[in-house]
Amino acid sequence: MPQTAPPFAELLANCQRSAVHLEMRDFYDDPDEAPRVAAWKAGHRPDPNDRASWWRPWLDMVAETVVRGVVIRRARIVSEPVSEYTRYLYDGTFTNVAAGEQIRWLPRRNASDLSLPGNDFWVFDDQLVRFGYFSGDGAYLGDEVDDRPAVAKLCSSAFEAVWERAIPHDRYKI
Repeated sequence: MPQTAPPFAELLANCQRSAVHLEMRDFYDDPDEAPRVAAWKAGHRPDPNDRASWWRPWLDMVAETVVRGVVIRRARIVSEPVSEYTRYLYDGTFTNVAAGEQIRWLPRRNASDLSLPGNDFWVFDDQLVRFGYFSGDGAYLGDEVDDRPAVAKLCSSAFEAVWERAIPHDRYKI
């Protein structure tokens, strides 16, 4: 049964084998991210040689999780031509990859025949799903977790179908 999600750090800390994330929106309006987006719009790009300036604490949490042997994969379904926000994400994705995430991109037109849940999600160890809810203009509305086996199977299968078709970050060009 769906229930309020515990803090994300707790979900990742309890993960033993895999964490997969499917993103399906072309824009997320995250107030915490707004200063980084504004800096990017002004021309700032993350410096590959200055890891201390990269997004914290997320990248530290990813690196610590990967060191424990958990595989973290993220797939992004994107409209093309991509939105300005997707360009921002793309320009910073190398930091996620450096922290240990595997990331792929799937042009939306290549997802038309896939059955996908209606919301972005994370699946932890193929057992627990965390759905994220957003308004039409991208504002975060909350999340919930669901541990029903059929829901976990649906989301895991959807993620794998996207992953199989998606283009690895180092080969995807916008």
